Amino acid sequence: MSFDSPADQDGWQSKTQRKQEMHALQALGEKIIALSDAQRAKLPLSDDMLAAVEETGRIRSREARRRHMQYVGKLMRKEDTEAIQAAFDEFEQEKLRRDHAFHRLERWRDRLIEEGDEAVEAFVADFPDADRQALRQLIRNAQRERAADKPPASSRKLFKLIRDTAGL
Repeated sequence: MSFDSPADQDGWQSKTQRKQEMHALQALGEKIIALSDAQRAKLPLSDDMLAAVEETGRIRSREARRRHMQYVGKLMRKEDTEAIQAAFDEFEQEKLRRDHAFHRLERWRDRLIEEGDEAVEAFVADFPDADRQALRQLIRNAQRERAADKPPASSRKLFKLIRDTAGL
């Protein structure tokens, strides 16, 4: 037994469903507005939508912004929301990959400080272009800072050297 009414099968939507869809489109529009220009350029947006997004930055009044966001939601109905969502998913995946790479580099930094020369050889095996002398000097300084409970300035410099060596 089906609980769908004949009206539901004809594509009819309740006012609540239409409002929920409009709020979802407005929320997607707000996510687009929050993006950097470089990320926004990767989205398949119409010229009208891009103009509306740029206009949002000039609006200061709360009520005017609310009305403008409704307009953005209206424009979003004409956009390819599946392609936009796919681009957002790709942004998220890129962020996860970058975070994973940074965590890997942080583990390298910790390992280098804890193990010293053994870890340096393993690091140089993975990254042959590494500057051994600078690496060893920063490791020694970071070890001294840890022993003296000083702020981790050399540890930060070591991380920067590791990051630059890894090309991130």
